[in-house]
Amino acid sequence: MPERLRPGVITERVDASAPGISVIRTDIAGFVGIAESGPLHTPVPLQSFRQFQAHFGDFTGQGYLAYSIRAFFENGGRRCWVVRVASRHVTFGARSASHTITSAGVPAWQIEAANPGCWGNDLSVALRTQRLAQTDLDPALSRPQYAVVSSVAGFRRGSLVRLSQAGAPVQQRVVSAVDAINKRLYWVNPKPGAGLPYDLPLKGFDPNTAITAEDITYRVLVYRKGRLLTHFSGLSLIPEHPLYAPEVLATASYPVGLNGRDRLPAAPAPIVIQDLRDDASNIPDLLEFEEGAVTALAGGTDGLEKLTVADFIGEQPSPLDSDQLKAHKIRGIEALNLVDEIAVVAVPDIVIQPQPDPIYAPDPPAEIDPCIKCPPPLEPVEVFTPRPRGKELPPRFSDAQVFQVQAALIEHCELRCDRVAVLDPPFSAVQNDAAGIGAIQAWRARFDSSYAALYYPWLQVLEPRGTDSVRMVPPSGHVLGQYADADLTTGVHRAAANRELVWAQAISLPLADGQHEILNPLGINAIREELGRGIRIMGARTLSSDPDWRYVNVRRLLLMIRKAVDVATQWAVFEPNDDETRNKLSMALRSFLTAVWQQGALIGATPEQAYFVKCDGENNPPDQRDKGRLLAHVGVAPSKPFEFVVLRVGRQGNELEITESVMLARAA
Repeated sequence: MPERLRPGVITERVDASAPGISVIRTDIAGFVGIAESGPLHTPVPLQSFRQFQAHFGDFTGQGYLAYSIRAFFENGGRRCWVVRVASRHVTFGARSASHTITSAGVPAWQIEAANPGCWGNDLSVALRTQRLAQTDLDPALSRPQYAVVSSVAGFRRGSLVRLSQAGAPVQQRVVSAVDAINKRLYWVNPKPGAGLPYDLPLKGFDPNTAITAEDITYRVLVYRKGRLLTHFSGLSLIPEHPLYAPEVLATASYPVGLNGRDRLPAAPAPIVIQDLRDDASNIPDLLEFEEGAVTALAGGTDGLEKLTVADFIGEQPSPLDSDQLKAHKIRGIEALNLVDEIAVVAVPDIVIQPQPDPIYAPDPPAEIDPCIKCPPPLEPVEVFTPRPRGKELPPRFSDAQVFQVQAALIEHCELRCDRVAVLDPPFSAVQNDAAGIGAIQAWRARFDSSYAALYYPWLQVLEPRGTDSVRMVPPSGHVLGQYADADLTTGVHRAAANRELVWAQAISLPLADGQHEILNPLGINAIREELGRGIRIMGARTLSSDPDWRYVNVRRLLLMIRKAVDVATQWAVFEPNDDETRNKLSMALRSFLTAVWQQGALIGATPEQAYFVKCDGENNPPDQRDKGRLLAHVGVAPSKPFEFVVLRVGRQGNELEITESVMLARAA
């Protein structure tokens, strides 16, 4: 107790209880797939399909990722992480479209699409020189180290200044310091050690003739398919300038547009700029370009033609690996290891059936009355003509390759013990052929894990690209959306089944009752068209042969409890291993499990019937305490879903009696 120097009543708070344990979110999904644009092999958090479009582009025939993400949000999902995959092949890998700007005949700026892909070939840029600040120098008061000007407004440290005088060659200098009180622009910093690499006295001008100083920056206008997308102003060539072009573009964003009164999510800058100058210590020459001319970026590739299974799986990096080798290994599924909050994962594009995207011609120009004189455009206008995109299509992966990726996805979940995998059946198993449901039965026989669930068949959705009326897509996006909706509305203990699927027109293969009776005991969750009730998931089983882990919601509930307890009991490390610590831990566990039981996740009329917690001297004997160990035994009775509801209809005397009974699947 601290020593008190003031007399009086002093209130102190003493909290002897342990930190509480809270239920964690289980609705957050992770997707790995093919997108039109976006960062490669990097997990990106999204909270709407609009955000997906801003980061990863629109629907494409190259992959199912955009369809799965929209299905996820349409069916109740609120947050997910997305990893875009592409090949990193030396020759055939993904590349960004680019254009090089020169200065004094040597490369100075390389303007690139923000991320690799053919989408960058649709971008064009126009440059304009900006003179946002201009002032006059007083030659009589100026010195070689500084200039006395009429106004310092608009000039700052790092400003590239163009100095011109009648009869003298134009020179460039970089402002090293600004003295607003004395109206001085310093070319050589007066403070020792505070100068810039470009500090250079000003010489070669007539002291009797006025000199004009202009702050030189650049404006970059970005077009896509002939439409002005965005622009960036005040960009500087000087690294020390606050608006140094490469740094500004690396973190810039722009609004996509307005949806009614709400602004849509901001998109990352569509371009980045790299400074190609070898020696940045010299005062740079001005950029060489045709003022206002629109120049197309070129050279972008999608890197899908040589896409391999390794690009979907990735490799476990070693602590001894270099940064370059780590970046090469962290791809696809392995990139999901960087995010701890993910609870369900899927890789829909390993079963891709690619389709070429349509090529749309530009709209014909509007007829203009020749009698009306139009004002000149404020910005350069690009007359867009479709350029060959060279869009690559990914390969169709064999069943063996699909199995390899899905097995790696299950292994990823089993090693982490905090997420489950939703598997899509291969395309060969969802076709209406002579094999019938035999193909999906054979596919199911490849797996035995409580960390995975298989859903069958595929779904048909409206084709947003406008090529056909519908397109067949794997069901994982819809399923993960149903998982999220059930978790958020009821809880993770609620089976994500018997709810109508949103944004689904039909199923790829109709299932009869007899077929459903065969698939359900095998752990194949059927998606069926229920008469008058729409399309619904009619199964909630894992791919485990262990009856204790038959249901997906049971597995996910136990994973949630495990993760919540693991996160919230870290405080106990290095606490004294005595009765007080054990009692605190027991109380925290009981409070948490009581809350879970009250939500209906555990069965039992009383908490004692729903769970038990044992953490005392009996299961922590002295020899264990001497080793620094604290053991808590926790047991729970998870609730299981009713799968079969039976109506018994019979006659009793002259009356008709109907009774309803419910059967558990394990009793079937």
